[in-house]
Amino acid sequence: MASPGEPNRTAEDESQAAARRIERLSLHLTPIPLDDSQGVEMETCGAGKAKAKIEVDMGSLSLYMRKKHREVQERVFEYFNSRPELQTPVGISMADHRDLCMKQLVGLVREAGIRPFRFVNEDPAKYFAIMEAVGSVDVSLAIKMGVQFSLWGGSVINLGTKKHRDRFFDGIDNVDYPGCFAMTELHHGSNVQGLQTTATFDPITDEFIINTPNDGAIKWWIGNAAVHGKFATVFAKLVLPTHDSRKTADMGVHAFIVPIRDLKSHKTLPGIEIHDCGHKVGLNGVDNGALRFRLVRIPRDNLLDRFGEVSRDGKYKSSLPSINKRFAATLGELVGGRVGLAYSSASVLKIASTIAIRYSLLRQQFGPPKQPEVSILDYQSQQHKLMPMLASTYAFHFSTMQLVEKYAQMKKTHDEELVGDVHALSAGLKAYITSYTAKSLSTCREACGGHGYAVVNRFGTLRNDHDIFQTFEGDNTVLLQQVAAYLLKQYKEKFQGGTLTVTWNYLRESMNTYLSQPNPVTARWESADHLRDPKFQLDAFQYRTSRLLQSVAVRLRKHTKNLGSFGAWNRCLNHLLTLAESHIESVILAQFIEAVQRCPNANTQATLKLVCDLYALDRIWNDIGTYRNVDYVAPNKAKAIHKLTEYLCFQVRNIAQELVDAFDLPDHVTRAPIAMKSNAYSQYTQYIGF
Repeated sequence: MASPGEPNRTAEDESQAAARRIERLSLHLTPIPLDDSQGVEMETCGAGKAKAKIEVDMGSLSLYMRKKHREVQERVFEYFNSRPELQTPVGISMADHRDLCMKQLVGLVREAGIRPFRFVNEDPAKYFAIMEAVGSVDVSLAIKMGVQFSLWGGSVINLGTKKHRDRFFDGIDNVDYPGCFAMTELHHGSNVQGLQTTATFDPITDEFIINTPNDGAIKWWIGNAAVHGKFATVFAKLVLPTHDSRKTADMGVHAFIVPIRDLKSHKTLPGIEIHDCGHKVGLNGVDNGALRFRLVRIPRDNLLDRFGEVSRDGKYKSSLPSINKRFAATLGELVGGRVGLAYSSASVLKIASTIAIRYSLLRQQFGPPKQPEVSILDYQSQQHKLMPMLASTYAFHFSTMQLVEKYAQMKKTHDEELVGDVHALSAGLKAYITSYTAKSLSTCREACGGHGYAVVNRFGTLRNDHDIFQTFEGDNTVLLQQVAAYLLKQYKEKFQGGTLTVTWNYLRESMNTYLSQPNPVTARWESADHLRDPKFQLDAFQYRTSRLLQSVAVRLRKHTKNLGSFGAWNRCLNHLLTLAESHIESVILAQFIEAVQRCPNANTQATLKLVCDLYALDRIWNDIGTYRNVDYVAPNKAKAIHKLTEYLCFQVRNIAQELVDAFDLPDHVTRAPIAMKSNAYSQYTQYIGF
């Protein structure tokens, strides 16, 4: 290859350099060298050609992906496979779906003997593994399970004290006490501190009075409320009487256990109004309702008082000195919901990718004259739709697994630095992965043509059920702003000599050099070895994030002088969202690279390295304008990145079957007829009655 400092080359020089690059690349990827005809094959459908293919060690890859909790997932799959009447049929009505979803949950706990609640705190990784398996049976069931055990149950054991655990644990665990998580109000969702529901202490009766002061304070979209819930954890402003001119004091948002239905008769209790939120876009197995409280009285002990307690005479006591500190501690204990959504969203993407790729391998259409038709996955356009998505699915798998490990560590240690790290990381991964998956579900449907529109092939159901993932447990736009704010805080601390948390350590080094000019030699390196070097890939991601961080900090400082802090933030909002997304991509890539490097099997490591390279270079190519604008990548290097990305798509396509099989999804996933490994069309025609 010509040296980086060489002057303009002729077309012949460029052609020879390109040929050498392809040769080196092919030798790096496979022992079979590419000749000219195979080079052309990369850019065509490859009819009649023998494709160079990496041999995948399926046993090792599947084992590395499945991890240690596969046994409990197998128990979930075996239970539902043995109970076909509990599998959700196509076209089920809302009322029947709700009833079935409750039967599924009760059956899982009481018949199959799987008790997810016991792992919420003790072994979060096992809890999320159960949720992944349950979600592949029916996403509605996974959400209902999350409401019962993670939200309602989690609030009791994480925000309450021993008296609450002793009283409620067994009933939550065996589903005798179905419950709700009543935080969101009609007027307030993400702004939890703005909630209007009140809990006023009455020292005469030693009770709290729960009240909905106006229509905007009605608790809305509350899962389990419309039909099944008997209790609710209600978030409300704690109001205490005072002996001064104010007469009352607002102590901030706290959580209270409020019975909403009679345990025996299941009738709605006095002062409780429950309304059905009705048919939704998706997740109709979950009975969302609206709750209104009309001066409902509950015992003082029903305050979940881990972070603040009220004595018999109405005195408030807390180990945390301010409303903001107590609020932060309360929400910090509820971060598991976001962890679960990021993890579950990646699982939905596995299902959709599997269906779309298996179909694309089976479906044949067109081809060279007088030759057999070819698989539609041999078309470059189909590869570019699905192969980067498959690479992203692997990337999300490893990043969410690492998030779960961090979350479990946080639950054990309660380390303040780790709490902040997990809060920002879960917010960012939840926002980024759910947004990506939502777009990808539509891409998968489109990639399967008209057959993807048949409800039996699952895309419509998956898309509708998953869509709300972008909204609940924090709107994605709001969560990305939290990530940006955390980055800016780290940026400020860096220059004040503070410490950076583990996840953000790369900022210390990269922010020192973000203003320096890119190395003109490095900017022109085009070799496959260089472009596939994890250091180059990660440096590129982190350089982009550091420049965005520095530039938005300068803009905020400038606009704050004239617009104030809120106005400046709003003026820079799109910049801030781009910063947050760039950072999360850096974190995802770092975790993927680490997962590749620690893989003990050489063959599996090489397979994952190929997928990781596609993930990284596809992202770099998609944002190539940013790198070109600052001369981080010279024109010829940009061209080389594009060529290599195309070739990696081709190579990943050659092992796509093995890559989706390694997800080891059970038969309930492949019940989508177009995803059957064989006899796909006979399955499909049987479904529609032929």
